[in-house]
Amino acid sequence: MNEEKKHSLLSRMAYGAADIYGGGAFVVISTFYTVFLTKAQGMPAAMAGTIPLIGKVWDAVTDPIMGNICDRTKSKFGAKRFYILVGSLLSALTFILMWITAPFATMTSKYVFYAAMYMLFSTGFTVVMVPYNGLLPDMVDDYTERSRYSSVRMMFSTFGAILAGLIPTILIKDNTNPTPYLIVALIFGAIFTVTILWTFFGTWEKQKEPIRVPLKDSFTQSFTVYKSKAFRMFIAIFLLGQGAADFVTGLAVYYVDDVLNAYGGGNFTILMGVLLVAQFAGTIIFGQIMQRTSKTFPILVGFPVRIAATLAMLLFSHEGANFTIILILSFIVGLGMAASSTSIYAILSDMADVDELITSVSRPGTCSGMATFIRKIATGLSSAIIGLLLGMIGYDEVLANSGMRQAASVQHGIAYIYIFVPVLLMVLTILVARKYPLQKKEFEIIKKEIARRKGEESSEITEEEKAVCENVTGFAFTDLWNRDNAIRLK
Repeated sequence: MNEEKKHSLLSRMAYGAADIYGGGAFVVISTFYTVFLTKAQGMPAAMAGTIPLIGKVWDAVTDPIMGNICDRTKSKFGAKRFYILVGSLLSALTFILMWITAPFATMTSKYVFYAAMYMLFSTGFTVVMVPYNGLLPDMVDDYTERSRYSSVRMMFSTFGAILAGLIPTILIKDNTNPTPYLIVALIFGAIFTVTILWTFFGTWEKQKEPIRVPLKDSFTQSFTVYKSKAFRMFIAIFLLGQGAADFVTGLAVYYVDDVLNAYGGGNFTILMGVLLVAQFAGTIIFGQIMQRTSKTFPILVGFPVRIAATLAMLLFSHEGANFTIILILSFIVGLGMAASSTSIYAILSDMADVDELITSVSRPGTCSGMATFIRKIATGLSSAIIGLLLGMIGYDEVLANSGMRQAASVQHGIAYIYIFVPVLLMVLTILVARKYPLQKKEFEIIKKEIARRKGEESSEITEEEKAVCENVTGFAFTDLWNRDNAIRLK
């Protein structure tokens, strides 16, 4: 395949298609899974909120192993594309199983059942997304070209989020009835399978020798990626930025239903539509801005605007508030949410290069595995914290299951959580993003030094370039390109 065809819009679309699953699945889960458990299954909110967190504990086992397996595998399709193919049906099946009504009467049995189903889903997600997140570094080397691929990926991710935000709100008219949730899951199972297969058939992967690392060493090997200063800062941006988004989607139903008392009449569908269309528009806007500035610039511009819009919602967080103003503010919030996702996945594609300079080993699967793990940790923590906070403010699952409104104090509490927690997370994200050390100039220096170490570049490194390598990696220059950095935590 020639370079022009490789880097065509069609190729970028094929690469991005699988993130309809990555973006859509978690929107459905963060928006509706706790609602499904509390309102349709009658589970206490604090109890329901811990189920995604249990899945994250399981991810601490599966994600490092999957990253290791991916880097160890050799296939004619390419190791990552092989597992993307395997995961195309597995992802759909495990997603559907989460929404089956538990065949048990006691709440304890239901809890165990849904925790097990969530763990199965997490495993299916791992099989697809760990290889997928590590695919771009083995497709594209150029910094700017990676930004273009990442921008198209985010457009698909946001389109998946739009589908995930609108289809359930259209079909789930009564959020205490479990049947529509399963219908939604079946629809998305089909969508996920088709789009993941599109990515498999439309992408390519550079063939390379697999890394022979024993599976028993997976955990140690995987956690060595945190030695990288750039990776640690990336993880902080990932956790904080996506956490700020997860609190919006995770509390949106409660905010519209219990605070505004506006769930009926299609209002929630309209609000989610506005929020998600804004994210789609923001992805296009910030994708173009990012290619001309830096990969952190969208956060530094988008989050302050989103913070202002979020705080303005304080004036309208009550029954009878002007819903048009809520929609306008939600549109601005959606634009800001696009800023973080656009930046985050563009940054992720560069992490394997920094890790290679530190360790002398190319292991995008391992870097991807730990990033995927952190993404799911963010979702699990936000769900658990939402459940815990709802319990602390006195949210009554009996009233919720019967379709009655919560007490006024609970309504105020939901509004404060919906507004102030994302604002705090956004402020912290901005602070980290301002200090992030890897932009285009630094990336090119890192790639050049890797080429020197491989004997592909004959120029002498300058003192300025040494300082850049040390600042990005967090290592003394003399300690770089050492395989021991990949196998020892200290």
